[in-house]
Amino acid sequence: MRRPTIADLAQASGVSIATINRLLHGTAQVRQDTAERVRKAAEEIQFYGLGTLLDREKNALPRYRLGFLLQQSNREIYRLFATSIADTARHWHDAHIHANIDFVDDLSPQSISDAMLRIGIQVDALAVVCADHPQISQTINTLRERGVPVIAFITDLSASNKAGYVGTDNWKLGRTAAYLIANMVSGSGKIATFIGNHRYQCQDISDASFRSYIREHASHMTVLDACLTHEEANAAHDIVDELLSTEPDLVGLYVIGGGISGVLRAIRELPDERRAKIRIVCRDVGTEARKGLNEGLIAAALCHPRDRTSHELIDAMLEAIGQGQQSSIIQRVVPFEIITPENV
Repeated sequence: MRRPTIADLAQASGVSIATINRLLHGTAQVRQDTAERVRKAAEEIQFYGLGTLLDREKNALPRYRLGFLLQQSNREIYRLFATSIADTARHWHDAHIHANIDFVDDLSPQSISDAMLRIGIQVDALAVVCADHPQISQTINTLRERGVPVIAFITDLSASNKAGYVGTDNWKLGRTAAYLIANMVSGSGKIATFIGNHRYQCQDISDASFRSYIREHASHMTVLDACLTHEEANAAHDIVDELLSTEPDLVGLYVIGGGISGVLRAIRELPDERRAKIRIVCRDVGTEARKGLNEGLIAAALCHPRDRTSHELIDAMLEAIGQGQQSSIIQRVVPFEIITPENV
């Protein structure tokens, strides 16, 4: 069988022989769509220089440095997100993405702002998970003035100059959690909600919508004042321990923020009969939550699909870079997953 020639490839891809030569020898720039068309034709006719064309196409891809500021390096959920983001960036199909991933353990607005400014000088766009605060909004304004768009993910921010938000619909998530608990508990009783910080929009919205569903569809049940855990497992344990001693008709726990390991530790200390009457719904799945699901202690976990969220996040950041100083806000709502003991 005759080996396809450069002339054959030019005819198959609808370009000139000179264009094929430029691609093979890298002597001049060729449009990305043209390079892709030639590469596809080379695959179809099994052209001998396909490897070279693939290298040329890859080297012609645009390059971006994207920053990602996550919280608390000791929290498994953020380490898992870091892994997913890095993997998604590494395999991005139409650009070279360098992912600059960092964590901030001191969650004060000043510490987060300092980290945002430090990373911001190194990247083309920045994605951040943090509590809403005026100082954070000012930092976003500063970065925007420098041409660095900021995308909020997992939890939204009120900053008027943010570039966008990527994450779940937290209103629907809270109402879904309430639906699950209300339909798993027979009769009346009390439900406690746990949040890490009142300034996390995702948590505050989920808490509000949880209560709205109970008022609308399960008025025979009472939702207690939200318990503040500061995302600490020991604090969550002590709060649950106190609730169990003061609220004998406690039937449900909605853990919106961190601290699920502490909640589970307190529940495991109960007698079997009391433990069986309490339904727990939490956010996201790490090692502790999976263990709780497998033990039947957690009824359901409402989760961010990490790989899809990472993909949407990078895509939104690239779109924000392309917009430049335009003011439109990008919104990417990622449907949450429901994990139960039967599908964990």
